Amino acid sequence: MREYRQRVRPEWIDYNGHLSEAYYVLVFGFATDAVMDQMGLDASYRTDTGCSLYTVEAHVRYLREVKSASDLVVTSRIVGTGAKKVRICHEMSADGALVATEEIMALHVDGQKGGTTPFPTAVAERFAALAEPAPEYAGRSIG
Repeated sequence: MREYRQRVRPEWIDYNGHLSEAYYVLVFGFATDAVMDQMGLDASYRTDTGCSLYTVEAHVRYLREVKSASDLVVTSRIVGTGAKKVRICHEMSADGALVATEEIMALHVDGQKGGTTPFPTAVAERFAALAEPAPEYAGRSIG
């Protein structure tokens, strides 16, 4: 599991006095970026290869309100991987309480050629080594 930390900014608070839904997704996006950096898909990799992860599907669950100036901790886990794809589950907590989850499917895309491309061997091996069972909420549909 990997952690990303972010403090809620005042401009992220909506008219109801809590974190606006778009900013949950923004913070989850930052957590995905942190996973990419840790896996070797960092800025230099993207510049050198023209390849990156593209999120193609996401499912967010908003579980609790988040107030201004809260310190968020996002724990990320790899729950599925393939030659050209990775499935990541993020769990966001504030003050020790789970406030939201996000499950994403991301594809490794060659932005220069257009289309998906296999991960480099070292990256694929890192993802495979970190893969763990999906949490109970993963794979759900809206019901």
